[in-house]
Amino acid sequence: MHSQVLRFTALLFAVALMGMSFDILAHGVDDKTRVFLEQNTGVQFIPFIYIGAKHMFTGYDHILFLVGVIFFLYRSRDVLLYISMFTIGHSITLLWGVLGDIQVNPYLIDAIIGFSVIYKGFDNLGGFKRLLGKQPSTKLAVLIFGLFHGFGLATKLQEFELDSDGLVANMIAFNIGVELGQFMALAFIVIAINFWRKSPSFQRFAITTNTMLMSAGLMLVGLQLTGYYLS
Repeated sequence: MHSQVLRFTALLFAVALMGMSFDILAHGVDDKTRVFLEQNTGVQFIPFIYIGAKHMFTGYDHILFLVGVIFFLYRSRDVLLYISMFTIGHSITLLWGVLGDIQVNPYLIDAIIGFSVIYKGFDNLGGFKRLLGKQPSTKLAVLIFGLFHGFGLATKLQEFELDSDGLVANMIAFNIGVELGQFMALAFIVIAINFWRKSPSFQRFAITTNTMLMSAGLMLVGLQLTGYYLS
């Protein structure tokens, strides 16, 4: 069991590292998707659902944050509540950013998203209680970081000159896809965490995983800030 725990935490770390490498090359969008977005015209509802789902399911920064959010949530209704807060946040800024043409520097937004991973890992380790003597509102933090994650999604799409014809429908489809991808990722994460909660090694697993979340978040922040200063 202990070796399985180590493999799982190592997998999270590897996902972050691989994702960071891909981000340098394509800023989160593969070549096939890039070509489609550049050439797309009119309403393409199903393709945009697929792109949204793929981006969220393979979005290492979003997934790492979600791991931190649900890590110590034991009841299904609490998972639903916190994920709903996150969904509301990123849906607002995703649609607002693209449809309102709100321009935000993608490197700075992704640095904040990296910081959200650090924040949640630190929070899960009880850092705020020890540092400040009290626990900040987790629900509010998830909602606020959800807003930044939505802007992060928007900046990926704003790299392309999307056809204005059918843009609203396509963005709604993309957002639906994001939710589907989020659901698929969460299903795997919840099953894995619930499995290890039954093990006596869970507390060691918890400390190791949240420490690695903070480390991955720190590397994400460093990578994006480096990209910002070099761009």
